[in-house]
Amino acid sequence: MFSRILVANRGEIALRIIRACREVGAETVAVYSEADRNALYHHFADESICIGPGDPSESYLSIPRIISAAEIADVDAIHPGYGFLAENSHFAEICRSCKIEFIGPNAETMKLLGDKVAARSLAKKAGVPVFPGSDGPIKSDEEAIEIAERVGYPVGIKASGGGGGRGIRVAHNKVSLVNGLTVASTEAEIAFGNSSLYIEKWIEGGARHVEVQVIADHHGHAIHLGERDCSLQRRRQKLLEESPSPSIDDGLRRRLCDAAIRIAKAANYTNAGTVEFIVDKDGNFYFIEVNCRIQVEHPVTEMVTGIDLVQQQLKVATGDKLEFSQRDIHPQGVAIECRINAEDPRNFFKPSPGRITKYCAPGGPGVRVDSHVYAGYAVPPNYDSMISKVIVHRRTRDEAINCMRRALSEYVIEGVSTTIPLFLSVFGHSAYLSGSVDTGFIEETYS
Repeated sequence: MFSRILVANRGEIALRIIRACREVGAETVAVYSEADRNALYHHFADESICIGPGDPSESYLSIPRIISAAEIADVDAIHPGYGFLAENSHFAEICRSCKIEFIGPNAETMKLLGDKVAARSLAKKAGVPVFPGSDGPIKSDEEAIEIAERVGYPVGIKASGGGGGRGIRVAHNKVSLVNGLTVASTEAEIAFGNSSLYIEKWIEGGARHVEVQVIADHHGHAIHLGERDCSLQRRRQKLLEESPSPSIDDGLRRRLCDAAIRIAKAANYTNAGTVEFIVDKDGNFYFIEVNCRIQVEHPVTEMVTGIDLVQQQLKVATGDKLEFSQRDIHPQGVAIECRINAEDPRNFFKPSPGRITKYCAPGGPGVRVDSHVYAGYAVPPNYDSMISKVIVHRRTRDEAINCMRRALSEYVIEGVSTTIPLFLSVFGHSAYLSGSVDTGFIEETYS
């Protein structure tokens, strides 16, 4: 096991990684920006280093500053968490060139899967269904129009270097397609440093977002840990996740998980990752992308499998073989996660930074809270609005829903607006209770 690990992230995921490291006997070094000077997470590390101002580009996204901190602290590995530099293949290369292990897949795999056009081609070669669309980056408006008319509107315009639901526009006709290409190309260049786009058929109505957790070691073993349903989203960003998915049967579940393993093996994937799919109302599924990192929603998989995914990441990165095989994985019960964001769902999910004046987290049987906030903590405006995750695990879905209702009703966060009231409403809605919500549910019901 590594002796000293730098956590190149902030907030709840930084604290989550620090806890996992402590349990396996590794020391931790936390980094923080000036905006996070009073954050809780870095006080639990063995050492903490300020790496710059609140602007992410000058702190958590600054490779030179993070590498300098790692060298000063004399660490032998870096865990990137999620977001920021977690899927930056250049960062992974630099870490390893500095004799510091990057806890994640190798840079070549990250480059391959980070290019959504290349990942789509890999999925096709692995026999995994993909949406009809372009075989490569779009070279002209005329080419885009020809493809859109062939596959049928609506189509999704996607950034080749995008991911996580970002960099997407939907076109319903030729005019919106041409306009969307112009805007999306500019946005992609700014956000991802890559202006190339591709298009594919877009599913509207009844689409579910289902993803499969995979983990693979350096000895040729790749397994899945079941699926998560992530269909409740706002602006294509996830709000709630659960495992198992309430909308798929065992046959579809096996096909999805088998497809995820085929992609992981085709990409020579190592460490933890997630293969994402869209499932339409007829039970057909299509590959979206691979997230080459730990996911925000990893706790629901941990709860149903009993496997600590972050600890497994650490062990795989040291070269250990996986401690279990596919036949050892038997998910039990139902887990649900709610992302508690500091934002106002009654005002188009407008961010709500500010000082938390009162804080009391829920507890009791089956309840887990992953958070880094406390009474008096000032939620900064510089970063993602998520301040907490509430995860419940019970024997049945009905029991899990009742447990989550109880936990959310106990959760006191004052001083900022949060998504707690939205979730309490969702857990009383007949569509959610019946397991029939799709990716458009939040916008259609609460806009």
